[in-house]
Amino acid sequence: MTICKTPDGRVPPKPPLATALIAAALPLFFWLCYWQSWPLWLCGFLLLPLAWRRRGIVGLLGWMGPVVAGLGAAALLLRSSASMLYYPVLMSAMGLLAFAASLFQPQTIIERLARRMTPDFPPEGIRYTRRVTLAWCAFFVINGGIALWTTTQPLSVWTLYNGLISYMAMGAMFGGEWLIRQRVMRRLPSTVPHG
Repeated sequence: MTICKTPDGRVPPKPPLATALIAAALPLFFWLCYWQSWPLWLCGFLLLPLAWRRRGIVGLLGWMGPVVAGLGAAALLLRSSASMLYYPVLMSAMGLLAFAASLFQPQTIIERLARRMTPDFPPEGIRYTRRVTLAWCAFFVINGGIALWTTTQPLSVWTLYNGLISYMAMGAMFGGEWLIRQRVMRRLPSTVPHG
């Protein structure tokens, strides 16, 4: 199964600005809906621009945007907040599937990203990226499980976790891994840590 690459095998470019803005705006809109007592299905409008697959990306991650946009469209058409409640669960599930499946590929997702900064990756570094990929798999399992639990709780609990705590945990995961990677790279022969 192809996970995420361009047709010529290169690592895909960074997400466009629109995608980054949507990712940043969505948790804020969760809170806005909660504070203003707006129906949560209004968040579906923010997901619709993700319907078009990014040119040049094939495989599983290329379909993540359209699937998420479909969830948003369902929320708008049905005028039901129920489907939006499962948006965080869907994102964790797709993240888990993509990262886990990459463990069976020649390069994991983490290794592909790391090679953008350090092309000549030593074998020790490759083993490290596999461990990081496993750690992210565990993160998605835990995060998705908690997100699923919040769908049975009051909206205030759902919003607090999926609109704040989950993003803080992901940021801590990114930051912690970056700090650990600097130490690991310094210990490897002929490597210089990169940001």
